[in-house]
Amino acid sequence: MYKNRVIPALAIVFALAGCARTEPVHNINETVSSQYSNEQLKEAILQAGLSRQWAMTPAAPGVINGHLSQRGHTADIRVTYSSGSYSINYVSSSNLKARRGQIHKNYNHWVNNLDQDIKLRLASQAAN
Repeated sequence: MYKNRVIPALAIVFALAGCARTEPVHNINETVSSQYSNEQLKEAILQAGLSRQWAMTPAAPGVINGHLSQRGHTADIRVTYSSGSYSINYVSSSNLKARRGQIHKNYNHWVNNLDQDIKLRLASQAAN
């Protein structure tokens, strides 16, 4: 009888542990000082992406596509920017358990690091 209760309980625990690796996809929308030109924003985004090993490709005025590949996992983002703001938005991924607005927590970690590096590069431009 004891065995009949333990096995289903363990199955539930392991299933929930697997879900803990995913979280809602984090899209970033940042407002920055209007003192930055579009070119300064573009350079900060490109440099931050490259320093974090994102392949960054300008796609159109105010749009940069980013691709990251790490240990068999890939993520694609679109960074849009204009005077006074930028956004980092999820486009697609593979091997990151993405479905129904959820994704592996590493994706959010990668995007948050990219956002922090963009902010640092903008701050260093303001200091110059």
